[in-house]
Order: sequence, then C-alpha cells, then structure tokens
Amino acid sequence: MRFPASLQSFVSTFVHRSEINGEMEEELRSHIGHRADDLERAGLPRAEAERRARIEFGGYERFREECNEELSGHFIETFWQDVRFGLRVLRKSPGFTAVAVLTLAMAIGANAVVFSLLNSLIIRPLKLPQAQSLYMIEEGKDDSPMQSYPDYLDLRDRNKSFDSIVAYSIDEAGLNTGGNPSSAYLYVASGNYFDGLGIQPYLGRFFHASDEHGPNSAPYIVLSYAYWRTHFEGDAGAVGRTVQLNKFPYTILGVAPPAFRGTELFYAPDFWVPMVNQEQVEGASDLNHRDARGTWLVGHLKAGVTPAQAVADLKSVAAYLAKSYPKEDDKMSFSLAHPGLIGDMLGRPVRAFVTALMLLAGLILLAACANLGSLFAARAADRSKEIALRLALGSSRKRILRQLLTEAVLVSLMGGAVGLMGSVALLRWLSVWQPIPTLPINVQVNPDAKVYGVALLLAVVSGLLFGVVPVRQVLRANPYQVVKGGATGSFGRRVTVRDVLLVVQIAVCAVLVTASLVAVRGLARSLHSDFGFQPQNAMLASTDLDMAGYSGDRVPEMQRRMVDALETIPGTTAVGLVDRLPLGLEWNESVVFKDSTTDLKISNAAAEAMLQSITPGYFHAAGTTLLAGRDLTWHDDKNAPNVAVVNREFARQVFGSEAAAMGGYFKTDNKRIQVVGLVEDGKYKTLTEDPEPAVFRPILQAPSSSTWLVVRSNRDPQQVAASMQNTLRNLDAGLPFTVKAWKSQLDSALFASRAATMSLGVLGGLGAMLAVTGIFGMASYSVSKRLRELGIRIALGAQRQEVLRAALGSALRLLAFGSTAGLLLGLAATKVLSSIVAQATPRDPLVLAGVVMTMLLLGLLAAWIPASRALKADPLILLREE
Repeated sequence: MRFPASLQSFVSTFVHRSEINGEMEEELRSHIGHRADDLERAGLPRAEAERRARIEFGGYERFREECNEELSGHFIETFWQDVRFGLRVLRKSPGFTAVAVLTLAMAIGANAVVFSLLNSLIIRPLKLPQAQSLYMIEEGKDDSPMQSYPDYLDLRDRNKSFDSIVAYSIDEAGLNTGGNPSSAYLYVASGNYFDGLGIQPYLGRFFHASDEHGPNSAPYIVLSYAYWRTHFEGDAGAVGRTVQLNKFPYTILGVAPPAFRGTELFYAPDFWVPMVNQEQVEGASDLNHRDARGTWLVGHLKAGVTPAQAVADLKSVAAYLAKSYPKEDDKMSFSLAHPGLIGDMLGRPVRAFVTALMLLAGLILLAACANLGSLFAARAADRSKEIALRLALGSSRKRILRQLLTEAVLVSLMGGAVGLMGSVALLRWLSVWQPIPTLPINVQVNPDAKVYGVALLLAVVSGLLFGVVPVRQVLRANPYQVVKGGATGSFGRRVTVRDVLLVVQIAVCAVLVTASLVAVRGLARSLHSDFGFQPQNAMLASTDLDMAGYSGDRVPEMQRRMVDALETIPGTTAVGLVDRLPLGLEWNESVVFKDSTTDLKISNAAAEAMLQSITPGYFHAAGTTLLAGRDLTWHDDKNAPNVAVVNREFARQVFGSEAAAMGGYFKTDNKRIQVVGLVEDGKYKTLTEDPEPAVFRPILQAPSSSTWLVVRSNRDPQQVAASMQNTLRNLDAGLPFTVKAWKSQLDSALFASRAATMSLGVLGGLGAMLAVTGIFGMASYSVSKRLRELGIRIALGAQRQEVLRAALGSALRLLAFGSTAGLLLGLAATKVLSSIVAQATPRDPLVLAGVVMTMLLLGLLAAWIPASRALKADPLILLREE
C-alpha cells in the first residue's frame, strides 16, 4: 500500500501546489509574528520587535527551501526551475554559449561519425538472417580468403560444423538488356548461395543447387533491387525476360530484397549468376583446377558449435586435402574470420584504423571537455559574488552545484544536438558516396539507434565531466570573504586544476597533429614514390573481351588488332597490353619452383609470384625499366619456347641473384619457363606491400581475355581519350570499354591513404582549434587576475620581457610540457598508420619539426592578444580602480 499512497501524495502536491505554498508561507510568517509579539510584550517597539524576531528566526529562504525539499515531487519542480534559470543565464552570455555549443558540436559530431563507421564496419553484422553465426573460411598462414572451387566442394561435403557453406567471387561482365551493352558488376555464386544465407526473393525466385547440371548449365540471373529499379524501372515484368550476358542468353529469375547487397559490406553487385557458368562469365573455367584460388567461402555454424570447434573440424578436412592432393594442398590449414571485409584481408587493417580513429575522436571529446571545464571554472570565478550572495541568502551548496551542472548539461545537450545534425547529414552523404565512380563500392553508414544513443550518452557525460570542475570552488567558497573582498583565497588551487586541464588539451592536440602530419607525409611520399611504372602521360582503355563474345583464338587476335590500331593515333609513343593492371583491384598469384625441383608440392615452392600477361611494348608504354635481357616479342607465341621477364625480387628469391636469373629456368603452372629479361621491382597489389616477386609472360603463351591497354602519348589527355574511343569503336561497336588517365585509375590504390589522411587532418584541425582556445582562455584568465600586479611591476620599472614572462610564463611552460607528452604519445599511436598509409613513419625529422613548429605557432597565436593586453596595462588607471 506504500506505493499508491506515495503516488497519491505526489499527484496531490502538483495539483495543490499553490495552496501548499500559501500555507507554508503563512506558517513561517506566524512563527516570526509570534516571536515579535513576545518581544513587544517585553517592552520593545513593534518595528524593533519584528526586526529582532527575523534575526532570531534566521534565513527565511533557507527554511522555505528546506520545507519544499520535504514535499513529494519537489525534485521535478526544482529541476524545472534550474532548467529555466540556466537557459536565462546562457541567454545573457551569447558569446560564451555559442563557443561552448560549437566546441561540443564539433567534438560530439566527430565521435558520432567515427562511431557510425565503427558500428557499420565492425560492430553491426551483415544484414542477413542469423548473421552472428556467419563466418568466412580463410586458408594458410597468411589467412588468405582465396580458395579453389574443388577445395570448396570438399569443405562443403566433408565438414561437420556448418549448416551450409557457400562460395562466391566478384567479377565484371557485359550485359545487354535490349540496347547497347554495358559493363556490370556481379557475384558469381554457388547454387546454394541464397538458400545457404537464408535470403528470400523480392520478386520471382532465386537459383538453387538443383539448377546446376554441369558447366554452363544454369543461364540464370538474379537482379539486385537497386539495379532492377534503375535499369528496369521497377517493372515486375522483367522477371522471365531474356538478356544477353557476354552475348550469351540468360533468363532473369527474380529480384533480391532491397536490404540485401551481398556478403561484402563495401561492394554492391548489380546481379548474381550461378558459378557453374563461370566460363561464359569470365571466358575460362577454373572449376576443375585445385590450384586456381579465386573463390571466397562463408558459412553458418550449426547451433551449439563454437568457432574453435569449427576450426578443429576444418583441420581434419585440411589434413585430408593435404594427403589426397599434396601437389596443390600441401600443409593446408584453415581459420575463421568475420565476413563483410573479405575476412581479415581488409578486416584487420580496417578494424585497426577505425579503432584508432575512434580513440582519437575520444581524445577530441576529452580535449573539448577539458576546454569547457576551464571555461566553466573561470565562469564560476567570475560569478563568485553571485554564488556568495545566494549562499548568504540561505541557498544550499548542493542546490548551487545542481544549478551549475544543469547549465553544463544544457550546453552539452545543445552541442550534442547540433553535432548530431551535422553528423547525420555527413553520414547520409557518405552512404551514397562512391569513392571510385566506375566501381559499385560504397559503405552504408546511415546512423541507427546505437549512434543516436551514443551521441546522447556522450552529451550527458560530457556535461557532467566539465560541469563538476567548479565543484571545489563552490564547496570552499566563503560568502563573507567574497562579498567583502572579492577573493576566496583558493586561487592557487583553481590555477592547478586549470593547469591540468590545459596540459591535457595540449597533449591531445599534439597527438592529433602528430598523427595527421605522419599521414600527410606518408601520402606525399606515396604520390612521388617509385611504383615500378610511370602513370604520367599514360592513358588506359579497359575491357574484357568476354563481354563482347570473344573466345579462343579470337581473343589474342582482337588484342593485337587493338594494339596495332591504337599505335596509329598521332602523338602516340608506345602502346602495350597487360591482363592485370598493377595496383588494380585484381591480381593473379602462382607458386613458383626452381628448375631442379621435381616434387612440385607447395611446401617445396621457391616463391609465390605475381603473374601478368603482356604484349610487346608494354614495358615502354608503362615506363617500366628493362634492366637486362630482351623484351617480349610477337614471336613468343604458343609454338615458341616458354619465356618470361621477371623482376629483381623474383631473381633474388628464386635464383639467388640477378645475374643467375638471366637465361635460367623455373617452373610454374606445370610449365618450364626460361628467363629472357629482367625489370625493376614495382607495386602490384597495394602501396604498403613489401617487394613482391613478379613474372611477365607473353600474352600469346599465357592468354587472357582481361585487357588493359596502356597508351603513352605527348598530346593532351582529353584529345588522346577521344581518339582512343573512336579507334576502339571502329574495331567493334558492341565492345564495352572505359578510357581514363592512369593517374585517375590510381585513385583506388590511394583511396585508403587519402581517406586516412583526410580523417586525421580533420581531427588534427579540431584539436588545434581546441588547443588555441584553451591556451587563449588560460592566458587571458591569468592576465585578468594578475593585471593589478602587472601594473605595479610596470610602475616599478619592469622590462617588457619580464612582464611577458610573469604574465604568460606559466601558460608557455604548460604548452611545452603538454606538447612533449603529446608528441611522444602521437609517435607511438601512429604506428598503426603504416598498414593504411604507404611510407607513413613517425621517424621522420620533417614530422618532428612540423609538430614542434605547429605547437609553437598555436601557442604564439593563442597568447598574442593576452600578451598585448598585459603590455598595455596602465598602472595609474588600475590603481585608481582599486
């Protein structure tokens, strides 16, 4: 019965609040009146009796406050009073309020954006049924996600831990829906792909394992929802239509649901095609080649099976594969990784970078709280007389502290709201942004309930953090001393608190500046580093001849016609062709054996090399230096001895030296190949990779339909591009292709470095702004409190240097201390950048000098105005005011 009675009392207090307040006032006045009557009867005049009664009674407002606190619902009423009073106080100081709100808006907005990235890429699983049990299967010590299709079949059929394992790969094909063919991006997926993931179609049906009856037996397409809306205008009649895929007829079976974008977070395919039709999609089939590793595998664990148990189960399958197929699967091993970022290949560096970015954003918020803590401490000092008068009139210290905290939380909530609005707009733009316009790559980072909840939590916690800074001042305030002389005697302690907060701000700023300068320096080095090719003055034309229906001997024939035709363009100095462009999004690796090796097991391999098929003239067109031997020629065809050009790293790993490589032999893909040339090392997969061995084979001996034409010219790039387009259209009007400058093609390779540099640059800028305001606030506060002392110093003949040292010495010492601590922390923190930004190293004298100069300039900029004020102090005016 206690709860109903309490609730009734609570409601009654609110309903009859005015009556209760009237009765309380009457009761308090009656106490004073009765005492005044007693004093009047004792002989005192009425006026004097009432005065003495009020003095004896004590603080009238304090008793009324204590009575109110005993009433039910008093907290809500006083809280509402604090909110209204806090809004009035903040409205009277628009400059202070604007600075505080904008400071927190930037800090909370940055945290909301970074947390949304963290949530989308790491915390939130794929939008799939039972996504928590979905894992990617990786292979080998390097945790490679690449598997062969025969190994996939054995894993699917022999494991005991997965409900299903599905296979898929990313590819490009030419799709003709009734007009001109255009290139499209797709998943080549196993027949059980949709069933294994538990996805239901939006329209029509999906393909299933039962639709597969051998190579090229399932000419079916499942459209993505976005592609269906943009290319078929959302027409339900598209299901059942026949389209041309690489000039082969395919039937549209259905449409995937809107939320389903495949099993990789960053890649949104246009459609899905059964993997048994790989030959029609890619021009060749690797479905029977156990050493051809280009397939990704994911699967759902069975209920009750842990990842550790699944790995142990996969070990038994790996042992079977190593025993049954020692040549291809020797020392095979498997591991599990979270899907969505190609396992750990992208997942590991992305997790490290986003986590580091979240830490830096947290430091930004910490610096903002330290900044606002200093401002609120100074504001409390400026309001010391107001606080003292409220204490003298009977207000409790608890009530004053609650009022100050309410003001702080109001500021933080306003800052959080502004920051969240800005972050939501930025996140929505990022969700539709395609960093590489020609590829369907983007990440859905739209904020969800977690992001809004974190933003609210950060706003409240931030307000409480910087709101409690003035607590010591209020608790130790002496109302009598403040009202009498304006000083509390605790100036030293307040300065100590402000000193600590300022050092924290400066250290955080130095960390952010160090990280941003390391990233900028690494990106600058990357742009001017030696790639092993020269993208300047080179144009690219990319296509895959499969998309136009070329196959067999027609592929190299067409490739030579394309090279010959492009050589006729005026101003062209060299033309070459390569099947996989360096620093592109696809590459081909193969194990290589020494010529003396007879047991061609993986464990006996001398190296794992990048394989590229090229035409004569490619090295000249790419700007790759031929160091020794000869270039490949058109006579190096399938009837000639197998030859290759290798790079220096290949020569060192396989032959022991560059000299020994020339004329030597090696084995790969069951072929014995002679080295006829040696070229410089280069970058093939990423800018951050260590030197990789590479092999360049003649396109006529290692045919490929994938085509990258490199045209080097001394003419204007736009004119060359137009000439290339006209030339290629004249050869085959139905061939889809893309022409671009090689420098723009490098955007994909430089994207991670540029994104990291931009993110750190923004955070570094925010940190610098906070440091400037913090140092300015500290210096201004110090000068204002010591202005009379500085005036006396000037009157006694102190020099300018002595005045500046007295006024700003403490702030500059704190600047030096905080900068040193932040620099050391920043150098330690930027080690993670080496996996994201090529050649990013903190051991760079320019970085160290840049951090020192940046912090020095920030300190001088922030201290300039307070220093000018200190030097202009007039002793006569200051002493007259006192």
